Amino acid sequence: MELEQINAIERATRYGRAEVLRLGVAVIFIVGIMLYVRSIGADAPNMVMLVAAAMIGGYMAMNIGANDVANNVGPAVGSKALTLAGAIAIAAIFEASGALIAGGDVVSTIKKGIIDPALIGDADTFIWLMIAALLAAALWLNVATYVGAPVSTTHSIVGGVMGAGIAAGGSGIVDWGQFGQIAASWVISPVLGGAIAALSLYLIKRRITYKRDIAQAAKHNVPLFVAIMAWVFSTYLALKGLSKIVEIGLLPAVGLGAIVGAIVWWLTKWLIHRHSAEVENSKAGVDGLFTIPLIFAAALLSFAHGANDVANAVGPLAAINEAVLQGGIASKAAIPSWVLLVGALGIALGLALFGPKLIRTVGSEITELDRMRAFCVAMAAAVTVIVASQLGLPVSSTHIAIGGVFGVGFLREHLKTTYRQKIDEIEAHYAGEDREKVERVLEEFEEASFEEKGQILQNLKRNNGGTAPISKSDRKGLKKVYRQELVKRSAVFRIVAAWIVTVPLSGLLAAMLFFTIRGMLLP
Repeated sequence: MELEQINAIERATRYGRAEVLRLGVAVIFIVGIMLYVRSIGADAPNMVMLVAAAMIGGYMAMNIGANDVANNVGPAVGSKALTLAGAIAIAAIFEASGALIAGGDVVSTIKKGIIDPALIGDADTFIWLMIAALLAAALWLNVATYVGAPVSTTHSIVGGVMGAGIAAGGSGIVDWGQFGQIAASWVISPVLGGAIAALSLYLIKRRITYKRDIAQAAKHNVPLFVAIMAWVFSTYLALKGLSKIVEIGLLPAVGLGAIVGAIVWWLTKWLIHRHSAEVENSKAGVDGLFTIPLIFAAALLSFAHGANDVANAVGPLAAINEAVLQGGIASKAAIPSWVLLVGALGIALGLALFGPKLIRTVGSEITELDRMRAFCVAMAAAVTVIVASQLGLPVSSTHIAIGGVFGVGFLREHLKTTYRQKIDEIEAHYAGEDREKVERVLEEFEEASFEEKGQILQNLKRNNGGTAPISKSDRKGLKKVYRQELVKRSAVFRIVAAWIVTVPLSGLLAAMLFFTIRGMLLP
C-alpha cells in the first residue's frame, strides 16, 4: 500500500518537476546573457540598462518561440505529418538559421513607425521607453502562451511602444493613421487567410477527393498543387527572407518561384508515377501524398519567420544598444552579432521549452486537421503575406495562420451540412418507396463524383416539376438540425478575445512599466 502511494505521489509531481526544469533552463539562458553582455561592455556608460535590456530581449525571444512559432509547425503536427519532437527540431533549426542568416544588419528601432522618435526628449527617456515596451510585450506573450492563445508578437511590441511612447511624450507622439492600419489588420489578416485556405481546400476536394477515381485524379492534380505551393513559397522566401541578404523585387522573385515550381512539378509527377501502385483509391491514400510538402512548408515558414520576426525581439534591444553606446536616438540601428544571437537562440530555446502547448492548440484543439487541410493552411500563410505586402495591406502572420485553420474548419462545417441536406432531399423524393431501392440510390449518390451528384439532384427536381422535394424554409430548418460544429467555439472566442486586447493591454502595461522605471531612476 505504501509503495502504491509513493508511486502515485511521483506521478503527481512529475509535471511539476518538468516545469521546474524548463524554468531552470530559461533562467540559465537569461543569466548567461547578463554575464556575457557585462563582460563585453564593462566600461560603457549606462551598462546596467544595456544588461537589463539584453536580459529582457532574451526573455522576449523565448516568448516569441513559445507562442508565435506554433503557427508554422502546428498544422503539420496536428495532421501527423510531423511528430511533436520532429517539428520542434525542424522549427528550432530553421528559425535560428533564418534569424542568423537573413535577420539583417540594420533594424527599424520603432516597429511600424508607430511613434515619432524625434519627439522623445533625450536618450535616457528613449532607453526607458524601449525597455518598458520590450518587457510589456514579453509579459503579455507569456500570459497568452499560458492561456493557450496564439497572438501577434508584432502587435504586442507595437502596443508596448505605443503605450510607453504616450507615457513619455503624450498622445501626439503616436502616428494614429499607422495605428488605424494595424487595427485594420485584426480583421484583414484572419479573413484573407481563412478565405484563401478554404478556397484551396475546396479546389483540392473538387479536383481530387470528389472524383470517382480518387487515385487517378490525385496523380494528375497533386503535382500541380505541390508545384503551386513550391512557386508560392519560393516567392515568399525570396521576398520575406532572402531580401535581407540580396535585394530582390517582386517580378524576379515570382520568376524564381516559377522555375522552382516547374522543377517541383516534374519531380513530384515522376515520384507519384513511380509509386502509383502504392496510392490507394481513397481520401486517406491521397492524404499521404501531402506529407513531404508539409514538412518543407513548416521548415520554410520557420526560416522566413526567424528572418523577419527576430526584429521583434532584437529591434528594441538594438535601439537601446545604439542609444547606450552612441548616446543618441536613431530611427534605424545596426544589429551587433551578439544581439542577433540572443534573438536566434532565444526563439529556438523558447520553442523547445514552452512551444508544445501552442503547437497542440494550433494543430488539433481548434479543428481536426488532416494533411490536405494543413497543406491549405500553409499555402494560405504564404499567399496572403505576398498579396498583402504588395497591396500595402497590414497583416499579421499569426492571424493569417490561425485564420487559415478557422477557414478550413468552417468550410468543413458548411460542406457537411450541405451534404446532409442533399441526402434528405433524396430521402424525401423516395418517401414511401421500397427501402432497399432508397438505400441503393443513396449508395450510388455516395459513390458519384461531384458533377454526377449535381446531375442526380437536377433529375430529382425535374421529376418534381422543377421544384425541390424540400421547401426553402424546410431546408433552412434542416441546416440548423444537421449543423456540425467542427470548429471548437471556445477556442475561437478565446483567441479572438486575445487578439483584440493585445495592443491595448500591452500598451497599458508598457505605460505602467515606463512610469515605474523612470521613478526608480530619476534622482
